Amino acid sequence: MTLETARSCPFAPPEQHLRLLREQPVAKITLPTGSDAWVAARYEDIRTVLSDPRFSADRRHPSVPRLTEDSAGGMAESPLPKMMLEMDPPEHGPARRAVVGEFTVRRIGALRPRIQQIVDEHLDAMLDGPRPADLVRALALPVPSLVICELLGVPYDEHDFFQTHSAQLLNRRATEQERQHAALELAIYLDKLIKAKEQEPTDDLLGRQIAKQRDNGEVDHSALLGLAFLLLIAGHETTANMISLGTYMLLQQPEALAALREDPDKAANAVEELLRYFTIAEFAMARVTLEDVELGGTVIPAGSGVLMLANAGNRDPEVFEDGQRFDIDRGARNHLAFGYGAHQCLGQNLARVELEIVFNTLFRRIPNLRLAVPADQLTFKDEATVYGMHELPVTW
Repeated sequence: MTLETARSCPFAPPEQHLRLLREQPVAKITLPTGSDAWVAARYEDIRTVLSDPRFSADRRHPSVPRLTEDSAGGMAESPLPKMMLEMDPPEHGPARRAVVGEFTVRRIGALRPRIQQIVDEHLDAMLDGPRPADLVRALALPVPSLVICELLGVPYDEHDFFQTHSAQLLNRRATEQERQHAALELAIYLDKLIKAKEQEPTDDLLGRQIAKQRDNGEVDHSALLGLAFLLLIAGHETTANMISLGTYMLLQQPEALAALREDPDKAANAVEELLRYFTIAEFAMARVTLEDVELGGTVIPAGSGVLMLANAGNRDPEVFEDGQRFDIDRGARNHLAFGYGAHQCLGQNLARVELEIVFNTLFRRIPNLRLAVPADQLTFKDEATVYGMHELPVTW
């Protein structure tokens, strides 16, 4: 059985994933690359894998499941620094504790005015520009990139360089050579940025980390570079895709959109439901067994790759009643869109704030926003790991 990644409906996971959830929640499958791995589709099994130290998060392990040929090798020789999401104990704990304070509700709340300003500036430009507009390029892509710039302390006059190369790195339509070139340029840029902050620390995430590390001994330049790349990779494309998919979904759900317009406080619950419903990082959670492990009554041998089908887990009827239905009043924050356990997404509070501000501001400022083309003409990304929209033409 080969794992399916394409979907027949943009609102649903591949049918095979839901069938596995119903009939064979722990199964051995063949990946599109031809290698074998195990999948877990049930909510509780996924949470077990994500919280059990017998499952390694080391993405440079040769057995880690990979869905595309260009990611099927070479991680061990990657020029990029090791990132926190690849670390196991005892390495992972200290690395996460060192930076977790940067992502508290209070710290992220202090960013709200700047995020609001970024969203308003891009909506100003979109409203002053031609119609129809592509919401992906006008709003969804630049807003998360500029928020990351704000976090990292990228100088304002260097924002264009950062945005251009980060967009190229995450462009699924670019060639592998083009994306590698963008990654190298960003690595060089971030290396110089961190060195500058080491000379003169600034009041931003990187500057505060440098000051903290200096107080504790010496600055770990490689760790800071890995952290900067993690924020870029984990926080840009995922949030951008949620902005475009969420906008599309709300435009297709007039009753939900009317309720949101009437009561902006509903945005928090709407964001949680959108995160659960789409689960855009649906193949991002991969592990390798360090020993034989029994999962859901099945023994998975040591050294096996395990892929968690969070898109199916987030529709598990044992946890989410009528999980195939979109309901902005559901209010379920226990979904798997941000993972679970020790590696649960550091930036989840930031993502929530960005999405709430975007949706409330977009539909308040452009109450007559609508699709500029029939829905069946839109193109959705079905690439491995993260899916979203190539473009979203809108008018008003």
